[in-house]
Amino acid sequence: MILKGFRFGMLLQIAVGPICLFIFQTAASSGFLTAETGVLGVTIIDGLYILAAIFGIGTILNKYEKAKKMIKYFGAFVLIIFGTSNVVGVWGISLIPSLNFLTKQSMESVFLKTLILTLSNPLTILFWAGVFSTKISEENMQQKDMYSFGLGAVLSTLFFLTVISISGSFINNFLESSVLNSLNIIVGLVLIAFGIKTTVKKS
Repeated sequence: MILKGFRFGMLLQIAVGPICLFIFQTAASSGFLTAETGVLGVTIIDGLYILAAIFGIGTILNKYEKAKKMIKYFGAFVLIIFGTSNVVGVWGISLIPSLNFLTKQSMESVFLKTLILTLSNPLTILFWAGVFSTKISEENMQQKDMYSFGLGAVLSTLFFLTVISISGSFINNFLESSVLNSLNIIVGLVLIAFGIKTTVKKS
């Protein structure tokens, strides 16, 4: 069941999102070990969201439409702020000093940033709640199977983002500062786009 969860998780990883790009950018600018602390942050939150889905929190969230909207808009706001900070930082403008992405980042700051970015989408719980509901009906999945499946999915996040970190740190040796600046702008625009998409997306 762990292998099933891993395979399912890897399919999800193919749809490269803002977190993946942020990890790549961090590895390219600050090195593998620093980016890997970010990977750890993402993995922890993903694991907590999957546990929350197993415990039935997704069902509770579905009952409160206003709470869902508030969570959605808060998540969009976080993504847009992070993205804007990324873009304007190229020109030396710092919206929030602690979100300065262009300076060499410490492990602690990267860990915190990835925690916040991953936490900005708590409606992920609803996605996993839907996955487990489907698995229960189609495969008669038991509680212990959910934990194994969820563990496999979390391990896929750890594996995939670690590969991204290695790739980013390797490419760092060949990138000039102008290319890194372009990467910062691209990642920033992607974060902003995801934030706007979250805002306009119907619940």
